[in-house]
Amino acid sequence: MKKLRLGLPKGSLQEATFKLFERAGYHITATGRSYYPHIDDPEIEVVLLRAQEIPRYVAEGVLDAGLSGYDWIQENEVDVVEVAELVYSKQSRRPVRLVLAVAQDSPFKEVKDLEGKRIATEFVRLTKRFLAAHGVNATVEFSYGATEAKVPDVVDAIVDLTETGSSLKAHNLRILATIMESTPRLHANRQAWNDPWKRAKLEKLALLLKGAIAAYSKVGLKMNVPGDKLPDVLAILPAMKHPTVSPLHNGNWVAVEVVIDEHQVRDLIPALKAAGAQDIIEYPLNKVIP
Repeated sequence: MKKLRLGLPKGSLQEATFKLFERAGYHITATGRSYYPHIDDPEIEVVLLRAQEIPRYVAEGVLDAGLSGYDWIQENEVDVVEVAELVYSKQSRRPVRLVLAVAQDSPFKEVKDLEGKRIATEFVRLTKRFLAAHGVNATVEFSYGATEAKVPDVVDAIVDLTETGSSLKAHNLRILATIMESTPRLHANRQAWNDPWKRAKLEKLALLLKGAIAAYSKVGLKMNVPGDKLPDVLAILPAMKHPTVSPLHNGNWVAVEVVIDEHQVRDLIPALKAAGAQDIIEYPLNKVIP
C-alpha cells in the first residue's frame, strides 16, 4: 500500500493541529512520548517533529509533506511546494507575528538604534535579513530557550513569535518592529508533489483542512417561516450565497436554512423572531467547502 509520510508539529501547535484534523475527519491518537501517532487513514503515516525541523525534512525528502509555519519555511530557506495556507494558531484563528522586541524602558526607538547591539532569537537567518534590509549591523545569536527573559541583562533585543502580545507584556517588553506575519502552511516535497497519487492525496487533505477552518467562524440556522412573512425574514437574513427555502407539508409555511458568521447570531435571532420566524435552530459546522 502506498503511503503519504506527513510531518506534523510537536509542541505548542500540536493540540490545535490535532483538533483541526479531527474537524476535517481525521482522528489522530498520540500515546505517551511516541513520535508516531496513529491516524485513522491507512494511507497516511504521521511523524511528530518540531515545527522548526519539518520544512528541512520535507525539502530533503525524508517527509513527503509537512505542516509548519511560513516563518520556519523562510528561516530554513528551503525549496518546497506550498499546498495550502491554513490560518490557525495555538490560541486563536489568526496569524502570529514575528517581532523585534526590546525592554519597555530601553532607549531604543527605531531598528537603526540596534546598530552594534546583541539580539537573541531562534530565527537567525530571518533576523539577519531583516537587519540587513535596514542597514543595521548587530550580533545575532541563536537562543536555546527562555528568549524573552534575556532582555535586558543578557541581550539588548530579541526576535520572537507572538500571538496575542501578552507574554511580551508580562516580560516588560515592547515591540519595536514586526518582521513578518506567519500562518501554518501545508507544504510538500517537489518529487512527492509530482507523484500523481501523493498529489491527489495532498489535494484531498488540503480541501478538508481548509473546509474545517472555514467552518470555525460559521454556524447554520434553520427556521420555519409563514409564507407571508418570508420577504421580511429574507430581507434581514445574510448568507454565504442565498438561503435555502423549502416548502413544508403545510402549504402556508416554508423552511429556511442558511450558513452565517457566528458573531451575527446574537443580534440576528431576536430580529428573525420579530420578523415572524419560528422554531429557530442554531447548529455548529465541521466543514464548509465552497
